[in-house]
Amino acid sequence: MSDSLRARIEQYYATVPLLFADAEEFGPLRLFVRKEPGAPYYGGPAHAQPTAEGAGSVTTADIARVRARQCELGVPEAFEWLAEAAPALRARIEAVGLPVAERPLLALDPHLPVPPQPLPDGVTIRVLTADDPALPAVLALPRLAFAAEEPAAGAAGHAELSAAAREVIADGTVETTRPTIRAGHKTLIAALASDGTPLAVGHYHPANGTTEIGGVGTLPTARRQGLAAAVTAALATHARDHGVQTVFLAYAEESVARIYRRLGFRPADVTLLIANQPARS
Repeated sequence: MSDSLRARIEQYYATVPLLFADAEEFGPLRLFVRKEPGAPYYGGPAHAQPTAEGAGSVTTADIARVRARQCELGVPEAFEWLAEAAPALRARIEAVGLPVAERPLLALDPHLPVPPQPLPDGVTIRVLTADDPALPAVLALPRLAFAAEEPAAGAAGHAELSAAAREVIADGTVETTRPTIRAGHKTLIAALASDGTPLAVGHYHPANGTTEIGGVGTLPTARRQGLAAAVTAALATHARDHGVQTVFLAYAEESVARIYRRLGFRPADVTLLIANQPARS
């Protein structure tokens, strides 16, 4: 991977949260604090100025200050950073009792087209608008797709999705997401059944010609139909068509990485590290 690609990824992680959050500085660490209701952000080093020396200067007291502020805000005591940008930070985070998980990154080969992926009969791909009637169910679907630890998660289907959609309406998630879509800060794409039920979803947030594809999940009862690959391909194509040159993503399991590699994603030689980050877990 080129140094320029790594620099673009580092810059992306340093700037994209600022579309939605303010940055509070705690010595060598930074905490992104949401301006409006929404999924909470995290603490970490300043990705835009990665140095081994800076990472080494982080102390237990620095981490404690960030965690205290997170407790004050009522958000998870979460951290996220690029391993290569702060190589000494992992040991310090683990030393205070927060387990660290690895998320290797893959970047789309800029020279390869991303062909549309086949879809089951009756299923269509749609870019959602802020007023799309499917928006509540689309925002709710990841809650079922990523709830693998729950015994009934594998059987979640239309009824469970409808219940989850009512929850995201009630808790304000839908209304706080609409302005983000209207402003072009978030693009949501879904694979929908003929009756309008979302079967797979994903999103991206563009910033300075770079984006990370995230939140790609499939309704448990609709898995193994190639829907995640179809949504990922549609997201990558849409991002490219709207001026994004660098498209990357993170993965947790090798079986998922194989799907992305078939679409043209290649190892970026960068690993994202997360600690107590619910959105990433």
